[in-house]
Parts: sequence; C-alpha cells; structure tokens
Amino acid sequence: MYFTGIGDEAGNTIDSQIKAIQTLGWHHLEARNVEVLGYPKANLHDIPEPAFNIVVGKLEEAGIQICCFGSAIANWGKKINEPFEPSLEEARRAIPRMQRLGTKLVRIMSFAVDEGEDQRAVERFRRLREVTAMFLDAGLQPAHENCMNYGGMGWKYTLEMLSEVPGLKLVFDTANPIFNADRSQPKPWPNQNPWEFYTHVKAHIAHVHVKDAIWNPAKKDADYTLPGEGHGQVHRILSDLLGGGYDAGISIEPHVAVVFHDASVKSNDGHMFETFVEYGKRLMGIVDEIKREQSTGRG
Repeated sequence: MYFTGIGDEAGNTIDSQIKAIQTLGWHHLEARNVEVLGYPKANLHDIPEPAFNIVVGKLEEAGIQICCFGSAIANWGKKINEPFEPSLEEARRAIPRMQRLGTKLVRIMSFAVDEGEDQRAVERFRRLREVTAMFLDAGLQPAHENCMNYGGMGWKYTLEMLSEVPGLKLVFDTANPIFNADRSQPKPWPNQNPWEFYTHVKAHIAHVHVKDAIWNPAKKDADYTLPGEGHGQVHRILSDLLGGGYDAGISIEPHVAVVFHDASVKSNDGHMFETFVEYGKRLMGIVDEIKREQSTGRG
C-alpha cells in the first residue's frame, strides 16, 4: 500500500504539487490538471508537448512517480449523445505519456448521467469497451470512478458495467456515494451509502480516493470535511481493505479548499497546499490507528 494524492488539489503548478507530496514524505503523485510556467493549466494528457517535457523533468529530478492519470475520458462533462471522438483522442494522447512516465493506471468514467429515463447503456458499454481495449492493448489498466456518471448511479449499475466491459477495474471514492442518488431504488431516490456501495464492489477495486463529507439537505449538496469527520466511513472502509491485504494506492482528494467540478469554490495556492498537507497527515494517522487496531486484534 502507498499514499498519494491528486496534485491539483495541492496547487495549480507542478512545483506546488511536487512540494506537497515531498512535504508528506510520499513518493507518488496522482496527476490530473497541472500548470507549467508559460503554459495554461490543463489535464496532463492535454498540455502541450513542451510543457509535458518540463513536467517529466521536474518529476524525475524530484524522484516522484505518477501512479495514476486522472484523465477526463468519458467524465461527467461529456454526454453520451455527444460525439465519441474527443474521448478517443484523449485516450490516444494519454497512452504514450503514461508509457513515458511508467504509469500503469488511468482513471476513466462512463459519461454524464442523462436527465431522462433512457441512459443509452448499450452505447455507453460499447464506448467503454473500445477505450478499455485501447489501454489494455498498451499494457495499461483503466479504472472507472464512482462519480457523477452511469457507473456511479449505484453499485448495481457499477456491477452491470463491469460485466459488460471486460478488463475494466474500479477507482472507489469514499465520499462520492454521499452526494449521488441511488437510482436503483424507487423515486424519490435516496442518496447512496458508502459502506453498502463499497461492500458490493470491493473485489474490483484497484485504487482508492479518500474524500469525506456530510450531506447538507438545506443546500442539497455535500459539505466536505477532513478524513474521518464526515459520513464517508473512511476508517471502516480502509480497515476492511487493509485487513483484506489491499496493496495499491490510497489517494487523497480533499475538496476542502477547492472542488474540482465546482468553479464557485476557489482557493489560493497557499491555502490549497496547507489543506492538502493537513489532509494527508490526517489520513496517515487513520491508517496508523487501523494498523494498531489490527495488530492487537481490535480491528
């Protein structure tokens, strides 16, 4: 097991992201958006080649490994009734960059949830099979995150998707169920339960995102917290994972200082950095506590 974190929650620049990982004593960074001097901030598979070369050089100098590409492929910003080609292009750009960095894992999604009843599942699965095959053929592992997309509408949808897309694995996010409706239930859909979701999909998990949150009925959205202070059942889930021999990445995605998919939540680099480091320290404390419990038979 190793600790990591989504870099753009620590800072906009690659320098800030590397510094945060080093401050925590970690050696892995999960890449999503990055800003390089002279180039606009963008996903690691979208930045220009000169900017990517700078990122590679800085990572090599720091001895930091990119453990996962947090790609934009088929994410909640893309609809299933829109052209597929942009997602294919993102995959084509990601593959050689992952290979150059020695990165084996790429996070993908399953397109935005449609407001209507017909989610066009057959077309979603067809597209996901094509993207999944592209990565697998290149010796890389795609993993789907339970976010605001078809595979995140409830654990039953996740299992259906996995059965239809051979070779696909999961990124499980502890807090995403808190603010996503369980569409496998009758209307009005209740929000999902993180523990219930986890127990049904844990055999397929290749990577974990740790977020924590409390559902706020008044604003119909989540209030994000430090790990262990919300309803994400972080301690319980990590205890079960580690007790079962989980040996992959545990990645922080705080959302406390900034929310990636909500442009109204903004923060400066200094606050983002401090929050990220504090979040990482809290997570390490939770894992240390779990290990003590399990070593004494109390876990």
